[in-house]
Amino acid sequence: MRSRNVAFIIFTSILLYSCTRSSTALFTITPGDETSAVIQNPNSQLLLPSENQPHESEMIEYTYQGEHRAPEIPAGLEWLNVDQPLTIHEDLKGKIVLLDFWTSGCVNCMHVIPELKRLEAEYPDSLVVIGIHSGKFQAEGEIESLRQAVVRYGIEHPVVNDKRFVVWRDYNARAWPSLFLIDPQGNAIGYHMGEGVYDVFQPIIDVMDKEYTASGVIDTAPLQLVLEKNAAPPTLLEYPGKVLADEEGQRLFIADSGHHRVLVTNLKGELQVVIGSGRPGYTDSAFPNAEFSKPQGMALSADGQTLYIADRDNHVIRAANLATHEVTTIAGTGKQARQYPSGEPALETDFSSPWDLYLHADKLYIASAGVHQLWVLDLTKNRVDVFAGNGGEGIDDGPPENATLAQPSGLASDGLALYFTDPESSAVRSVPLSGEGEVRTIIGIGLFDFGDEDGSYPDARLQHALGIAYYGSRLFVADTYNNKIKVIDPIKQTSETWLGNGAAGWQDGVLQEAQFAEPGGLSIAGNQLFVADTNNHLIRVVNLNTGVVQTLRLTNLELLAASQDAANEAQTLQLEPQTISNGDGELVLNFTLPEGYKFNELGTSTVTWHEDDDEEVISREFSNTYTAKTPEFPLRYPAKFSNGQTSLHITATLYYCKAAETEVCLIEEVSLEVPVRVDDNISKKDITIEYDLPALEH
Repeated sequence: MRSRNVAFIIFTSILLYSCTRSSTALFTITPGDETSAVIQNPNSQLLLPSENQPHESEMIEYTYQGEHRAPEIPAGLEWLNVDQPLTIHEDLKGKIVLLDFWTSGCVNCMHVIPELKRLEAEYPDSLVVIGIHSGKFQAEGEIESLRQAVVRYGIEHPVVNDKRFVVWRDYNARAWPSLFLIDPQGNAIGYHMGEGVYDVFQPIIDVMDKEYTASGVIDTAPLQLVLEKNAAPPTLLEYPGKVLADEEGQRLFIADSGHHRVLVTNLKGELQVVIGSGRPGYTDSAFPNAEFSKPQGMALSADGQTLYIADRDNHVIRAANLATHEVTTIAGTGKQARQYPSGEPALETDFSSPWDLYLHADKLYIASAGVHQLWVLDLTKNRVDVFAGNGGEGIDDGPPENATLAQPSGLASDGLALYFTDPESSAVRSVPLSGEGEVRTIIGIGLFDFGDEDGSYPDARLQHALGIAYYGSRLFVADTYNNKIKVIDPIKQTSETWLGNGAAGWQDGVLQEAQFAEPGGLSIAGNQLFVADTNNHLIRVVNLNTGVVQTLRLTNLELLAASQDAANEAQTLQLEPQTISNGDGELVLNFTLPEGYKFNELGTSTVTWHEDDDEEVISREFSNTYTAKTPEFPLRYPAKFSNGQTSLHITATLYYCKAAETEVCLIEEVSLEVPVRVDDNISKKDITIEYDLPALEH
């Protein structure tokens, strides 16, 4: 009975919550061949207690243990979050290993990440997760694109770039995500495809943790990680996903997704309002205290007073009242959907990764990427229904209730048709807003048919296009993985490159001189196209008449800093202790710019310091706060030092940008701690604090 129940659960998870890929048969057993992938029951896909006799070498019987050696991860692959490759049978011996086969554009893979984080937090000494990134799209196999994805999704375990599907084939994986469990002795136990990872693996890992720890097999030494996020300098925006331009109100709404907030500027980039504290979370409150988790698409009410926000990782729809500055939830429970809506009240309906919004006649259309459907929220009746898509992942046209979609992520309209991007099929499609008619594919032919080809349907190709905007009978599309903006004629079914040369980078210019880095969102006001240039952490502005691309320069940065103060919980950097003599000396604070950068006069930089509250080792006759639009370092302050020990605490918020490219701006918020000892027998008279500000490489 147990086998049948688990088999059914896993089977349904494959149908609803995984992205399939053609492959050979699942794990098979080849006796005597230790390089073969192994599963005890390849048809049931189960994780079952072992019925094996004890291993002769161990003479211990475990509830879960494999019989056959797991395939080793081959040498020569690129790794992230570690400084050297790891091996299952040497470096990870004594660890429970969970291999996560994923691809960065797959929403089902994104859903697994918090489940893996939960497991890692509960079993920090025994469990190691290794991400095996077998990228579906060509662009996803590029190491820099993968590095950006690792930082964007907050992945803090080792990741292997399996761009040639070597590890995939060794394990006979056939879907994203697929997870394979390996015991601490390096033997394969079982696998699971799809979401629901925590509930499947936690009971098994819990038993393994207890039994293998009790027998002394578990190696509790932590892995030495070198996290990619620590090498990424803080930028004013972090992975902005979507933009919404309001021509009538002359406003621009920016989903600052990586900072978990929405910024409101005018169309020239002057900050007006910050919606959200910047802390990831789920809290309805006034703007400064509200919390979001990677917000994406937005829509504005007809009166311009309510901003609707797709709060993607919280699986809810929020409303920001621009008059009262309050955020409320209008749809969703905060739980990820495991079934489809059928007219339930909005606040009783679970959502799954809502990615974009479009408002038309009191109906809010929702790109429900996580379940491969379009939903509609009737704001007058307060109910949610499926608008298009049967929940299957595909590119089948036809009546909305029968069509298959593939992770819809961008919405636009001409007032008659709802146009949407389907990134997993690299497609642009449409469905009548009236609901009477059929889903129609404009560009795109299949889940695994992608590229960078201009021309007409069916030959034209996109690569994981996310953003879309309608203007003048044409569709402007963010062809994300091709780093381009393309123009599509929905009637003639043609696609042509308009902006970008295909290389991932940052460069302003005219038409195809410009460069982008995985643009994700588009919006138009007047004759300007606004682009959320996601991996560049920038907003770009394009003149629709001339094709000139410029980078939006954000101003009024003090407002941004005030918001970030509440969210900033940067770790304090411990500097080397300093020992100096008593008597007169100097306190020297020096923050050094990278070559080719200057301090940004559009923001007020601040440096403050204090010593431990219960100590009076350092006496001075100067303020402990320094502020300046264009600070000059080093700062030198005369001070008098008395025998004893203390710690100096320095906090700095510094705005700087490239000297020749002032649109590329960074904000560094750093906290430093320096132990200080004052001694009669030391000749050194000065405390010198040095800190090098990081550069941003595009």
